[in-house]
Amino acid sequence: MGKIDKYTALVVQPEVYVAETKDDIYKNLERYCKLIDFGVGYFYERPVRLIVFPEYFLQGVTTPGKGEDGLEAFMKKAITIPGPELDVLGEKCKEYGIYIAGGGVVEQVPEFPDRWFNTAFIIGPDGKVILRYHKWHIPASIGLGTSPHDMLDDYNKVFGDSIKTRFPVVDTDIGKLGTMTCHDGATPEVSRALGFNGVEVICHPGAIQEVEGVSEPWDFWMFTRRTRAHDNMCYLLGSNWGQVHYDYYPKAFCPGNSMIIDYTGMVLRKAPYPTEQIIAATIDIEALRDHRTIANHNMWIDVRTEGFREMYENSIYPPNLFPPGKPPRTLADKMEGAKTVLNTLYGRGQFMPPHEYSAADMPKLLEERIRYAQESGRLRKE
Repeated sequence: MGKIDKYTALVVQPEVYVAETKDDIYKNLERYCKLIDFGVGYFYERPVRLIVFPEYFLQGVTTPGKGEDGLEAFMKKAITIPGPELDVLGEKCKEYGIYIAGGGVVEQVPEFPDRWFNTAFIIGPDGKVILRYHKWHIPASIGLGTSPHDMLDDYNKVFGDSIKTRFPVVDTDIGKLGTMTCHDGATPEVSRALGFNGVEVICHPGAIQEVEGVSEPWDFWMFTRRTRAHDNMCYLLGSNWGQVHYDYYPKAFCPGNSMIIDYTGMVLRKAPYPTEQIIAATIDIEALRDHRTIANHNMWIDVRTEGFREMYENSIYPPNLFPPGKPPRTLADKMEGAKTVLNTLYGRGQFMPPHEYSAADMPKLLEERIRYAQESGRLRKE
């Protein structure tokens, strides 16, 4: 492949309307197309080649409380990929010769029609989907979508049992692109898998809530994502909501702070406020490739894997909790796995229980909290 010229990448921080039906999706898409037109036009001197949207930017999402949707409500707005909704963005890709990435698509796949997956995608300049990724680390407490890990054996039979297929990277004329979604970036594993597969630009859709640490002093979103970019020597384009329109959310529920980070972990741009915005930065793939030739402080040269294998020999979060025919229906269903993990962590002495509790009490404590929340109307029962 020849030299890759410098180009402009955009991160869109939009206002999101939580959809109830598939038709509602087009209200969001209409606005996004205008934002694409603006960004491509405004940064014409170094042409835009890549645009990243946040998680759940098409359909929105609900979380615990009175506004929590169950499985049936999500399936009413689930779409297929490819499909007419992403074709709208595909037309923009063809119009401008760009790539568009986004995530949190509530996707129904024909092989497993009883549930939905949290799906990220990249569309190429020909308007076609060139990468599709199903979110791996879906938090048990707030994510109703199915992770491949939730039905690992059956999922692998359909989509492949390989790190290459689980965490895909696509080689393009603007570099090697990959995606990870929201909570995937909270721990090192997914970004490391993408790094192993050669990623140069991580498109990172998020719907990161203030309660998870978006703003200072607990800017968890920023310091973890800088680390992911640094450790894998790649760009990271992190997109979060600007505002959201939903009766049960504050408008700044996911309060912006979208970012563009370079391959050394330095922040190039950010939008540190909860409103609609577009940020832009120059992507220099040739400089990244040159940086990786230097041995000193090279984050892959000094990886010594043999000392860490025991950590992953046995499951932590259990696989196959939601096989075909048994989809998660409520957030309370998803918490079953957390009880197993607590039993493991406290049982082996990794975590120590608070005073007056034993290790065996910890899963029971979580169960009591869930039961209380359901009985008091704080968490959906069914």
